[in-house]
Amino acid sequence: MLKEFRDFAMKGNVVDLAVAVIIGAAFGAIVNSLVTDVIMPLIGAITGGLDFSNYFLALSSKVTAANLADAKKQGAVLAWGSFLTLTLNFLIVAFVLFIVIRVMTQFKRKEAAAPAAPPKPTREEELLTEIRDLLKKG
Repeated sequence: MLKEFRDFAMKGNVVDLAVAVIIGAAFGAIVNSLVTDVIMPLIGAITGGLDFSNYFLALSSKVTAANLADAKKQGAVLAWGSFLTLTLNFLIVAFVLFIVIRVMTQFKRKEAAAPAAPPKPTREEELLTEIRDLLKKG
């Protein structure tokens, strides 16, 4: 059974999937940093210093805190700013993946559209062609 598991785990598809998951996690961290460290501060600067991650709606009268972390400790809150940030993060990831897949598809189309050069005849084919031409001449 151990041999069967090893054979299964070493199949190309399983290894490819593992690599894709690891790269996807790293890519997700990069995009998350792009959203939280670059895009959201720019949006905040444009809108006059707004920080969407701290926007929430208190669902309990006990919640009196001004920031989300303290408000969550006091009671139920609807953290719509965090939801907005994560939604923007998702849209950026989806757009980047769309662009990557589109570029790859266009590259494959160009590759498929360009006809391959005919293979160079082998030495045997060249000799047979010469013999044929000599027989035609006479």
